[in-house]
Amino acid sequence: MGIKGVNLGNWLVLEKWMNPALFDGTTAEDEYWLPRQLSKEVYEARIKIHRSEYITERDFVTIKSWGMDAVRIPVPYFIFGDREPFIGCIEELDKAFNWAEKYELSILIDLHTAPEGQNGFDNGGISGVCKWAQNPAEVEFELSVLERLAERYGTRGGLLGIEVLNEPALENAWEFMDVQKRYPPADENMAKGSAGISRGFIREFYKKAYDRIRKYMPEDKYVVIHDGFELKAWKDFMQEDKYKNVMLDTHQYLMMAEMVGCEQSMEGYLDYIHQHFAKDIEEMQQYFPVICGEWCLFNSLACGQDTRGGQTVLNGLEGVSEEALTPEQKKEIYNALAKAQLNAWKKGSGYFYWSYKLLIDTVNTKGWIGRDAWDLGRSVDLGWFPL
Repeated sequence: MGIKGVNLGNWLVLEKWMNPALFDGTTAEDEYWLPRQLSKEVYEARIKIHRSEYITERDFVTIKSWGMDAVRIPVPYFIFGDREPFIGCIEELDKAFNWAEKYELSILIDLHTAPEGQNGFDNGGISGVCKWAQNPAEVEFELSVLERLAERYGTRGGLLGIEVLNEPALENAWEFMDVQKRYPPADENMAKGSAGISRGFIREFYKKAYDRIRKYMPEDKYVVIHDGFELKAWKDFMQEDKYKNVMLDTHQYLMMAEMVGCEQSMEGYLDYIHQHFAKDIEEMQQYFPVICGEWCLFNSLACGQDTRGGQTVLNGLEGVSEEALTPEQKKEIYNALAKAQLNAWKKGSGYFYWSYKLLIDTVNTKGWIGRDAWDLGRSVDLGWFPL
């Protein structure tokens, strides 16, 4: 089995940098603050239009035409519409299942956010806040969302599986990424007490989630757990016979490799992909089917500057405004890195590219050069990503 897929990022879970216009007229940096800074009418109109236009039936046709077989759909904890002031989006997921089944794609539902934050990243819904694991009522709420998703979609032909929680920041990752500096909280009081999640806690949560999901989802569908940025820490986990079809998701980005010292050169990247991405996945594939649930072609070399682990533009650092490379040079870099990474994912059970599309203007917006590599559609059209 080798899954070839793409994430439908920024559709049902918003990320400001992927579609800045949605945040116009606010100082909100994340989805938590957006409805709190807009009037109810403006917020609802904006979100409804966004959801109806950002991903449509046509996109499923396009993804199928690329030879892909799956989509990973990030969904928020308020998907069922039971957390004011957010608007639920279960109807959109219903539509996605109908499209997927029509065009023979499968869906990995990815519970991407948690109340009070499971990582403090902007994409976790609230920047700089990571307190979900400390609140038993919210932990239970998250489990109830998973159970309801399993009940609704567990027997659907188009379901690949359910991912229990996206990118929980375990203690090491919380420290290493210096999360509150990278994603400053809008409200210091709310952020007080934020901390990385312990390995013990997340293991217990995963086991409970497995039981709740399996009540409704047959054993031939996958329960997917995220590695918490510690790929090799799971060898002794869920190996008992009771646990069927558990898949391990790891997110491997070249910008993260740069943060741990990967040299920003072609040789440096290729060596890192081989020595770390490929070897670590191959090692863990003995214990679980391993997917690389997020990756992309973005890297500092093609941007023409050190992006400090992807922080330029997004974190107030100056981006690049002049192309440093010719289109041919960029294509050569991206082709080589695409080939190497696709080979690495073959050591496991497949991949999902991040992301299907972005609504950013890298030509007219100062400093955005290189960001187009996050957009699979552009990468395909420009010949960077080999189909």
